[in-house]
Amino acid sequence: MAAPIDPDFRARLAALNEKFAATVPGTLDKIRAALAACVAGGELPSQDALHQLHEVLHGVAGSAGTFGFMVFGQESRRIEQMVRGVLTTQTGWAPVVPEVEKLLHWAAQDAKASHYD
Repeated sequence: MAAPIDPDFRARLAALNEKFAATVPGTLDKIRAALAACVAGGELPSQDALHQLHEVLHGVAGSAGTFGFMVFGQESRRIEQMVRGVLTTQTGWAPVVPEVEKLLHWAAQDAKASHYD
């Protein structure tokens, strides 16, 4: 087997994974706050509130998998796409709320879990 070019690669990757893990509670707070802003908007949230929710979910979707939080990233991507649909069509908001709440509950238990239920 060939020796790695950078012998410290795994140690640095583990450190980055730990750093990402430390940001998860704050990220969940951002998702929670964005959802609250959306819900406060009534039946259909404002575009600004929806953009905020979309942005935070998009950030998780784009980075979580890189740091070993595959399912968290996948589910965030799925819900991000639901929010994008609401932004585009101005319909379909109602099912988004329970999906975000489920994600928040699940991730608060173990955002690195390999099963989503």
